[in-house]
Amino acid sequence: MMSKPTLYGIKACDTMKKARSWLDSHGIDYVFHDYKQAGIEPTQLAIWADKIGWELLLNRTGTTFRKLPDEARAALTQAKALALMQAQPSMIKRPVLVCESEIIVGFKPERYAALFSA
Repeated sequence: MMSKPTLYGIKACDTMKKARSWLDSHGIDYVFHDYKQAGIEPTQLAIWADKIGWELLLNRTGTTFRKLPDEARAALTQAKALALMQAQPSMIKRPVLVCESEIIVGFKPERYAALFSA
């Protein structure tokens, strides 16, 4: 039996709304973690980064990241990127879906379908 997946993100995000709508329409029970409201544990970010890479997690195209001073965006390392995401969770790409040992960043209906049909 598959444990209940957790969907991490920000409630007002359009991509999050699409992901939540997909899960709801497919009758998938999940936990929603709004990291803008509840924050995100540094250990959780580190686990994700170790498993899928910090580069995939960091939202470089978002307004929050683009507004950073050049020196804050320069020469990024995993430690620096994780500190930025911890301080400002809006810099984490969304959604992050965690189900069992799988981590899916972003929303693509076909990836969700493949995960939940297995």
